[in-house]
Amino acid sequence: MPALPRRSTRRPTAARAASAAAALVGLSLLAGCAAQPAATPSASASASAAAAATIDDCGVAVAPMARPAERIVAVKSTAAELVVALGLGDALVSTAFLDGPLEGADALTIEGMPSREALLALEPDAVVAGWESAFAPEAAGDRATLAELGVTTWVSPAACRSVDVAPLDWDALLGELADAGAVLGVPEAGEALAAEQRAALEAIEPLDGGASALWYSSGEDAPYVGGGTGAPQLVLESAGLTNVAADVDEAWTTMSWEALAASDPDVIVLVDAAWHTAASKVERLRANPATAQLEAVREERFVVVPFPMAEAGVGSVAAVDAVVDAAREMGLG
Repeated sequence: MPALPRRSTRRPTAARAASAAAALVGLSLLAGCAAQPAATPSASASASAAAAATIDDCGVAVAPMARPAERIVAVKSTAAELVVALGLGDALVSTAFLDGPLEGADALTIEGMPSREALLALEPDAVVAGWESAFAPEAAGDRATLAELGVTTWVSPAACRSVDVAPLDWDALLGELADAGAVLGVPEAGEALAAEQRAALEAIEPLDGGASALWYSSGEDAPYVGGGTGAPQLVLESAGLTNVAADVDEAWTTMSWEALAASDPDVIVLVDAAWHTAASKVERLRANPATAQLEAVREERFVVVPFPMAEAGVGSVAAVDAVVDAAREMGLG
């Protein structure tokens, strides 16, 4: 069995600050009540101080690393792209489940989901994932166990399934970038990335006219499309388009071909992936009698986005920009 990474004994800076603050409060109380004996901090007070130094991530309290992560494993493209965007590309020792080429890092790629043994053999100090399922006991291992071994974990909050998540908005998504930076020991980089992304978003001029759009991700027997609470909705709405599936209270949903045809979108966003290309989706739309006569299909009003850009992450603002540019060239606003 591979050697386990040494458990970190470094205490986060935030924790030191919390302890210092608690000590100052204690001194103030002594100064004001000299006749009273010094109180011993209670267990609940200590727990509160520790909690103040953590960040909630999918219901898990994660302590920010005191120093920048040095050995990171990223599961999924959105996770790897986030690590690179935070300036930690050189710290990536391995990736898994990449949905497309990754720029800014040259790391080993694991085939399939890494097991706990395979993960620990890489001696990571942090694991960043785009799915909660990456931390299943039968996969990389549960987060509590990894924390005990000194491995910090982070999951994109937009991908949380174990806790209720509000419909995605920009404050939540950009806040995630800042929080991830703090957790990985580069808080300034996280704040700078969030600010940079917000500035880029505010520079985009949305389309006028409220044209309708369908976000077609995958599916052959029935199309799998973007619903009303996730990244597709956020991108389309920010681009000035009306999502035909906006009333579905899910990030993603399955739609029948007949319902798709009835929605008659002005433009169709196609997700391009190696296993389900945009070109194959165009062929399917043209071959299906229910969709072949749609104006968007006949006029080839298709916007293609790469798979990693289709999920919430550092590519979401770029997705808005790409959709706006392509739709504007088609005369849609």
